[in-house]
Amino acid sequence: MTVEYQVTVSTEDVAFAGTIDDVYITLVGQDGSSEQVKLDKSKSAFHRGDESTFTVTCSEDLGQLLEIQLEKWGWIIIKDSWLPAKVEVESPDGKVYSFPIYHWLTDSKKHFFREGAGLFLSHALCCPHAVLQNDLTCFWGIPLCMEADTLKSLPPDDRYPYTRELEFNFTVCFWRTPFKNRFVLSDYAMKHWREDAFFGYQFLNGVNPMMIQRCKTLPSKFPVPLDMNVSKSQLTLRTEMMKGNIFLCDYNILDGVETNTINGRKQFLAPPLVLLHKNEDDEMMPIAIQLKQEPGEDNPIFFPTDSEYDWLLAKTYVKSADSNLHELNYHLLRTHLLAEVFAVSLQRNLPRVHPVFKLLIRHTRYTLQINVLARNSLISESGTITLVTSGGKGMLTLLDRSVSSMSYRSLCIPDDIIDRGLEDVPNFYYRDDGLKLWNIMQRFVHGILSFYYKTDCMVQNDAELQNWIQEIFENGFLRRSETGIPQKFTTVAELVKFVTMVMFTCSAQHAAVNTGQYDLYGWMPNGPSTMQEPPPTHKGKADEASFLSTLPDVQTTVHILATVWLLSMQSSDARYLHDFVEEHFTEDFPKYKVTTFQRDLIKLSEDIKCRNENLKLPYTFLDPKLVENSVAI
Repeated sequence: MTVEYQVTVSTEDVAFAGTIDDVYITLVGQDGSSEQVKLDKSKSAFHRGDESTFTVTCSEDLGQLLEIQLEKWGWIIIKDSWLPAKVEVESPDGKVYSFPIYHWLTDSKKHFFREGAGLFLSHALCCPHAVLQNDLTCFWGIPLCMEADTLKSLPPDDRYPYTRELEFNFTVCFWRTPFKNRFVLSDYAMKHWREDAFFGYQFLNGVNPMMIQRCKTLPSKFPVPLDMNVSKSQLTLRTEMMKGNIFLCDYNILDGVETNTINGRKQFLAPPLVLLHKNEDDEMMPIAIQLKQEPGEDNPIFFPTDSEYDWLLAKTYVKSADSNLHELNYHLLRTHLLAEVFAVSLQRNLPRVHPVFKLLIRHTRYTLQINVLARNSLISESGTITLVTSGGKGMLTLLDRSVSSMSYRSLCIPDDIIDRGLEDVPNFYYRDDGLKLWNIMQRFVHGILSFYYKTDCMVQNDAELQNWIQEIFENGFLRRSETGIPQKFTTVAELVKFVTMVMFTCSAQHAAVNTGQYDLYGWMPNGPSTMQEPPPTHKGKADEASFLSTLPDVQTTVHILATVWLLSMQSSDARYLHDFVEEHFTEDFPKYKVTTFQRDLIKLSEDIKCRNENLKLPYTFLDPKLVENSVAI
């Protein structure tokens, strides 16, 4: 007596996903295995976007299906890769087993795929193959970087598809054409960059909302008079500080960083201190700026009452310092490089059917490729960031300091907002939208993980999971226990928080510090990449001519504007937070939680859109419909 299994094979709908090679399949169950069967490709199967069904006949029932084995053989010299999406097998009793693939098959070896139900090692002893996504090799870095000098050394799963690579290269080449008529200025920044209110607003809702913190005690190195009036209502600094209305941005991390020489001219980078006041109109207004860390006669404190160009010059030095620190610390390190740490460790330690892998794999899409491109084109010795920013020469120093200052709490937006004392600051849309997104993600992660981990003991005994976090701690955070990064997971709650942080970092946080670069740096004086003159040592000497001579030259400006324009572009194949194109979860309850997650994101997007209708300057960076799943640009 023979039994028949109906096997449905789906191929991804992306360029060159199909194959003309012969495909073989083996079904593996609790009670035995099928013979290796060649699937009939005469049905035009295995073409891009195709779905075809085949019959596999076995001499006996295989019992509960555990895995499938796929093998691809070519008979021509041309290398023909294949990207299957999933395989579904209907058993003789009508039960359907789903095997998510989403993995390029580029050779003629056997590839093993377990049934899609979420499993970890202690639950999967009956499964013979704990298949990892990729066997990536790594080296120590600041922090961990993957050992891949060229795009060809990346695993195929982590590379752009042909169409995206073509689109990206076209965009890059576009900027090699003459600059004239290729750039439309950000109107709002161009019109309002001189205004104190817009200057202060950007510390809350610009591309770097990570510096501002409530000031309860004025630092001794910043001797602003406490009896100074800070508003038109004659409120003093002392009384407003007691009320919690004074805020500080301290760029001490930039102090002493070696600066660039551009076109033979020495460049400058100030390490300023900025004092801000939340006024009666709930505006965040700058009230004092000191451009160097140590007070002294040659380090004046600038005030809004100073001459127009003294005050404007001081604010512009702050914007230049902020843009340098933003790009290297809050953008490169805390999103791109951390996302790479998480992606590499995920693929080295967790098999495809692990619940954490299923949750996070979509948040690693194309991160390794964009980071290789960044290392080769932006932060290499001849890279744009290295050559045309004032802090480029001191990049390693700044990154090293940034790693030392990074903590687990600073990566978790609820903790970070509390630590900076920003819980009740009005008109803080990064905080408002970010906290709502974090809470939606946390509910989703908790719902999924608590389905698989019924007790804390199950977390503690998951060896794959413990290897994952241990590698992140050792290589990504250089074994620095003071960061607060877990070295192991002991409870479900700890695991939920960490996975939420990874999800948030790779999607929402990157969107917050990346998407608006063109909008806000597109008008160069609002975020100069470098300054050509040293910070002023005395007041009363600045005028329009001296101000303009301090700004970057035209060639430098062209290069940096081209870069931020490219980094702000969204690809035509971008995937957003609510997109679950790849179906990694197969059980009913996780699929229900995915649907609930999508519903919550859509509701938040609608709320943000409604709020923005009443704003002079809408904040859209954390609208879920505009937040990409991963660090992909």
